[in-house]
Amino acid sequence: QLQASGGGLVQAGGSLRLSCAASGRTFGSYTLAWIRQAPGKERVFVAAIRWSGGNTYYADSVKGRFTISRDNAKNTVYLQMNSLKPEDTAVYYCAAGRVIWSTAYDPNSYDYWGQGTLVTVSS
Repeated sequence: QLQASGGGLVQAGGSLRLSCAASGRTFGSYTLAWIRQAPGKERVFVAAIRWSGGNTYYADSVKGRFTISRDNAKNTVYLQMNSLKPEDTAVYYCAAGRVIWSTAYDPNSYDYWGQGTLVTVSS
């Protein structure tokens, strides 16, 4: 089970930190990811992290602004979002799966999804 939280309304240039609490299984061999969906659009990959090893991967649109991290003790993945832009407005989902790293950018690679948290960035 994945429980996302931390969304809200923020002005452009501001910051938010999303959290994804994972439970119900061991995620040692999994990749955890944040994937977003803007109104009327398809789900789009944002960032991913290997639970074991901590390798990270980012979409070009967020590289340098967003940071994905994990806390093994808390079984939680975070997405620190800085320098937010109106185009970052979306529902953000956390997802997990035993993903081949070269396909981590593909939302279809993930088997388990949280309920999503809404991020709204005003201009």
